[in-house]
Amino acid sequence: MKIIKAKDYKDMSRKAANIISAQVILYPNSVLGLATGSSPIGTYEQLVEWFNKGDVDFSGVRTVNLDEYRGLDGSNEQSYRHFMDEHLFDLVNIDKSKTFVPNGLAEDPEAECKRYDALIESLGGIDLQLLGIGHNGHIGFNEPSEAFDKTTHLVDLKPETIEANTRFFGNAEDVPKQAYTMGIKSIMQAKKIVLIVSSEDKAEILKKALYGPVTPEVPGSILQLHPDLTVVTCTT
Repeated sequence: MKIIKAKDYKDMSRKAANIISAQVILYPNSVLGLATGSSPIGTYEQLVEWFNKGDVDFSGVRTVNLDEYRGLDGSNEQSYRHFMDEHLFDLVNIDKSKTFVPNGLAEDPEAECKRYDALIESLGGIDLQLLGIGHNGHIGFNEPSEAFDKTTHLVDLKPETIEANTRFFGNAEDVPKQAYTMGIKSIMQAKKIVLIVSSEDKAEILKKALYGPVTPEVPGSILQLHPDLTVVTCTT
């Protein structure tokens, strides 16, 4: 485990973007596992800035996103497909046909989960996975539970996760109650993981995840077992 301490959110974002851009420059056809939410926005902004300067080329990159809300179409402003288009895909020269997000409108959840796992496998797995962590320790939407869910699955979101996402929807009633999420196995099979944490109120859960017991009650704690984990944080 490597921990990089940043001065502030902007510095954290730049340092994380540095790692991702280095991956893409060295391996232009990399498979990137991408995250959404407020934490990675600055990282994507920095990557777009470097693209505009001609420093990084995304034309050969393929991506798989961690999760998507069930019931939301990719054109919905609150969907994670829309988030990625807005913050990265529409702003760089990536081939959008090679960017993948779970289908929130899939009629058969079980079939969709199997399809997404097979897709990741067909790409050869994930070369670099970008992660954030939730206040309850979730990574992706792998919520605290009695066991680690290994593969892509449909999850019932915890009340604290719904509350945390209310700021994007306006009120808790509008937040979807379920989401598709990549499983712990797919995340842990990524060759490299970059975890970014900027919020001061996540300092305690980050400490539990990195130094406490490995337990599905703190899903992020599984990252302790990854052979190539880099944590970039500006929490104290």
